[in-house]
Amino acid sequence: MPTRTAPSASQQTNNTPAQPTPRTPTTPLPASAGHLAAARQFHAREGHFNVPRKHVEDVGGVPVKPGGFLDNSRRRASKLNPERHAELEALGMRW
Repeated sequence: MPTRTAPSASQQTNNTPAQPTPRTPTTPLPASAGHLAAARQFHAREGHFNVPRKHVEDVGGVPVKPGGFLDNSRRRASKLNPERHAELEALGMRW
């Protein structure tokens, strides 16, 4: 049976718990920014905002469903904040 030798100092594990690697904080874009980009992209290609709810647009490699966003925005038009309403107006949204 082979004999076991003590590990060298470089092989010994230190008994302190592993520290997580520091992560840089990232701030994701608000979901509405992606939806607005998808709506712009769809409008530029199709010329209208009659997007089916389940339609998926690829915005920078990220799948986004602008149809539901636009439909919800139309339904909640009276409750939208003025900035959002103005952004959709600028795109040519029909209410």
